[in-house]
Amino acid sequence: MRCLLPTILSLVMLSSCTTDSSSEVQPIPGSITYGGQPRTKLTKSPPGSAIYNSFYDSTGSRVKETYILQPDRSLKLVRRVIVPDFPSRGGS
Repeated sequence: MRCLLPTILSLVMLSSCTTDSSSEVQPIPGSITYGGQPRTKLTKSPPGSAIYNSFYDSTGSRVKETYILQPDRSLKLVRRVIVPDFPSRGGS
């Protein structure tokens, strides 16, 4: 039984992994790549560089995105974080 439990846990964890390309972060309005790649190319930054973008979405939430510059100078959106809006702690 002791040997079986780690095997079962490993199978459960592996079954939740996916290699499907649909798990990629998709651009939303405000993203640099929303509507396609930008017209200007980043020529001074080396491929593999991280580019950061932040904006407010349609609900007023702050969004922070990370892009990686590809060898063909296109941008790949790799991460998006929505920053929670904390209520102000205004005193008296």
